[in-house]
Amino acid sequence: MFRLTPFTSTPVKRTQFSDFENLIDDFFSNTPMRSLRHDTFKLDVRLEGDNYLIEADLPGVKKEEVHVSYDDGLFTIEVERQEESEDKQDDYLHRERRMCSMKRSINLPDLDPSRIKARLEEGVLKIVAEKQAVQETRTVIDIE
Repeated sequence: MFRLTPFTSTPVKRTQFSDFENLIDDFFSNTPMRSLRHDTFKLDVRLEGDNYLIEADLPGVKKEEVHVSYDDGLFTIEVERQEESEDKQDDYLHRERRMCSMKRSINLPDLDPSRIKARLEEGVLKIVAEKQAVQETRTVIDIE
């Protein structure tokens, strides 16, 4: 139905068992034993009438750090964050910098780009995207 493209720091290796492994991962996703080290933000897509409702959990993320785009049937949510912290105590100085980048893409070929609305509220990005009729581009060629 929809193709989700996860962002991970390691290359995604597809095997003949990948779909089964993803199914098992999703089944155990609510248990504390699951390692979230390579996960990115959670994304829900629902269809209500003529609209897609897309919700992404982005706790602590500011509006300026989120970029939403739709290009040629591919709906993309990107997050880029930079964090700096500095701790000074007597002769000791500790400074950390961290850059974080996450990206999720969904194949939604039937969206009306002019009718997409997004709002970031209390750590949840809520997107309402209206569907439009998909133009049939398939052509059957007769063989002579």
